Amino acid sequence: MDIISNKKEKIDIKTDQLPLRRKVTYGFTDLAGNLLYCIIGSYALYYFTDVYGLSVSMAGTILLLARFIDALDAPVWGMIIDHTKSNQGKSRIWFLRMAIPFTLSVWLLFTNFNLTGSAKIIYAAVMYIIAGIAYTGVSTPITSVLPNLTSNTEDRTLANTFRMIGGNIGNFLAITFILPLVSFFGQGNEQKGWSMAVGFYAVIACVLILIAYFDMREKHIEHTVNISIKESFKAAKGNWPWVLIIIGNVMFWLGLTARNSSLIFFFQYNMGDKNLVSIFNGISIIQVVGMAMIPLLVKYLRKWGSTVLGFLIASIGQLGVVIFSHNMPMMIVSWCIACIGSGIACSLFFEMVGDTVDFGEWKTGIRASGFLTAIGSSFCIKLGAGLGGFLPSMIMNAAGYKPEQIQSEAALRAIQFSFCWLPLLIFILAIIPMWLYKKFEKNEENVRRDLVLRHEKGVE
Repeated sequence: MDIISNKKEKIDIKTDQLPLRRKVTYGFTDLAGNLLYCIIGSYALYYFTDVYGLSVSMAGTILLLARFIDALDAPVWGMIIDHTKSNQGKSRIWFLRMAIPFTLSVWLLFTNFNLTGSAKIIYAAVMYIIAGIAYTGVSTPITSVLPNLTSNTEDRTLANTFRMIGGNIGNFLAITFILPLVSFFGQGNEQKGWSMAVGFYAVIACVLILIAYFDMREKHIEHTVNISIKESFKAAKGNWPWVLIIIGNVMFWLGLTARNSSLIFFFQYNMGDKNLVSIFNGISIIQVVGMAMIPLLVKYLRKWGSTVLGFLIASIGQLGVVIFSHNMPMMIVSWCIACIGSGIACSLFFEMVGDTVDFGEWKTGIRASGFLTAIGSSFCIKLGAGLGGFLPSMIMNAAGYKPEQIQSEAALRAIQFSFCWLPLLIFILAIIPMWLYKKFEKNEENVRRDLVLRHEKGVE
């Protein structure tokens, strides 16, 4: 059987390892998720305003409205996973169930059916919300499954590294080639081009999710334990490392999305060359360098220190983007530094939220992996990404931004602030919760040792 049910086994956390193949297919999950969701995070504001035909204020309102929905759907998805009973595991089965709904909803979001008036606005809002809910249904099990794939801390770090590299490849493909594909498929018709290009990516993403599903195996799950809603919230009570991870992760995605969603406006209007968008997005693949450094960095700086280092490097690079915005070679160098830093900064949140599942079980006796990881990962991504798209839209709207027109000086300054200064300020502030997290990480080995002893006593 794939799952350990009523019979428990003694677990050697040093030898409980994943085969290389399974680490690669685990990385497929985030590759697929980012292949589509990064299009939403980076281009939804642009698509709604300059392609679909909404005002920037209406588009920003839709982005904000969806975030209130996200405040509900992430914990709901977590509790759904905690209550899932399947011979394929609590998390794994959801890759099969949500592969098509997720990919189909994102395609529909970027498909224009020539609606007008209020119907046009309602369709955009409803599809944006549905796509977000479906994404949570895919991204939540990506994180919640990790603690159940292996108990080995080092192997979790390696598996998470594969995931982050896969996710970065998905992000690279999404933000770098989507505009050229829109031009290729649309042949001058942007609405047709967006539908066909996103549809092309949706098919690839669906296949990758299904490959991961068929290869994945979950361990150490007891089907006899059914966690109530009250118990799910109890697992979060007093779980301060979990709270700090939520704050830090939200701030990361807020800063990153503010930067990414403003990028196309900055190069189109401030720099006067829209073609630079694909070039700079292509360069962002250098984030993989930062992600690949994680196992080595963690050995010397631990997880909290590695994340702080990532935020510092990202801040330095972002400051360089501000200083050298009129010097293209130095701006490219600064962009590379910022991307390497953000690659390091984002990599460990998903592993650390898995560690807070262990902390919650140690403190309360309740292992609410679905609930805790849903809020610590999917909720953070969507809240941060939503605010990261909403804040630039409001800043630009207040400054008088008008789509597809020559922008005023005030609008140009607003675009520059959203692309350069806003992410810099957020990255600096995000260092604070990660600095506070270090005292909890120091106690992780004791937590895991106590949990192993409890499990072994349960066997006896």
